[in-house]
Amino acid sequence: MSQRQHANDVSVDEIPIDISNTQSGEIDPGEVPAEIESITRGLASEQAPTNPLVVLKAARWWYIHGKGGSDPAFRWAIEWARHLATDTPSDVERFDAYLEYLVTVGFADEPYELR
Repeated sequence: MSQRQHANDVSVDEIPIDISNTQSGEIDPGEVPAEIESITRGLASEQAPTNPLVVLKAARWWYIHGKGGSDPAFRWAIEWARHLATDTPSDVERFDAYLEYLVTVGFADEPYELR
C-alpha cells in the first residue's frame, strides 16, 4: 500500500513535484505536466473548468513551481476557484495578468490565442 517517493520527487497525486525546482519562477512550458497544461489552458479559455478541485490542483502546481503566492497562474486559479465556490464575479484585471503571464511563459505568442 505504501509507495516509495524520492526526496526530490514528492507528490500527493500522480503529478510529480520537483523539489529542486520549487518557486524558481523559471517555467519552461515543456516541463509543465500535460494535465496541468491542460487545466492552465482551460482556465484561459471560454470553457474554463467548473470543478474547484481540478482548478486547485493547477493552483498548487503553479504555486510550487512558479513564483509562489505571487505567481499569476496561481493567483488566477485561486480567483477562479473562489468564483466557482461563491458565485461572485471574478477579477478581470487578474485574468488579463494571467493571460499576459502565459504569453511570457511561452504558452502562446499573444493573449488572444489562449481564448
